[in-house]
Amino acid sequence: MTEEAADAAIDQACRMLRLPTIRARFDDHANLASREQMSYRGFLADLLLAECDDRARRRSERRIKAAGFPREKALRDFDFEANPNIDPATIHTLAKSDWVKKGLPLCLIGDSGTGKSHLLIALATEAAMAGHRVKYTLATKLANELVEAADEMVLTKTIARYGRVDLLCIDELGYMQLDRRGAELLFQVLTEREEKASVAIASNESFSGWTKTFTDPRLCAAIVDRLTFGGNIIETGTDSYRLAHAQRGSA
Repeated sequence: MTEEAADAAIDQACRMLRLPTIRARFDDHANLASREQMSYRGFLADLLLAECDDRARRRSERRIKAAGFPREKALRDFDFEANPNIDPATIHTLAKSDWVKKGLPLCLIGDSGTGKSHLLIALATEAAMAGHRVKYTLATKLANELVEAADEMVLTKTIARYGRVDLLCIDELGYMQLDRRGAELLFQVLTEREEKASVAIASNESFSGWTKTFTDPRLCAAIVDRLTFGGNIIETGTDSYRLAHAQRGSA
């Protein structure tokens, strides 16, 4: 078989076997293997590992896209010096996503601008990169979606859909009051996930202030219980993280 025929056969086989990375990089890897006098086994291992690495990267990208984050946020971009209330060691431990594997909750509590949403999205991104299915939503958006689902007689299906993800992130909990029906339906989602799959929330209200959002005291207490039992609570404080960045940028 000539080299041209071999290249054509490799290209066709990669298409049939759905190996896009090998198809795109085979020639470069073959030339490198020739220059470095690699063994056949070494060349094959190098090529297959490139395909595996690229496939893992694409899966991570799909999980991050499916999560529905409103913007990209990474831990490397978080300025811990600007917010001394947050322990870097604790955050980097959470970034390993063991709490997601165990189905434990996470609560980020603090004033506006203290980095809650940044940490919520960044930690959830780490979880997605680790192979977990993640979904991000706003508290009011989720409550409204559940009410609409109940009206359209598809509530069970909607709750099941949120129950299937490994990590459900609920942002801006406590910013707006939820009506009793929306709060009760949100409680159903949390109950569906209790001790089975993780929920992470970000709130600008301390737990004692959640009665403004969940006006039924008993329901409020039950929700707090489900979001704190066995989980991690990170208090981001009251000093605005964004304001500190803005001030340094204008200095």
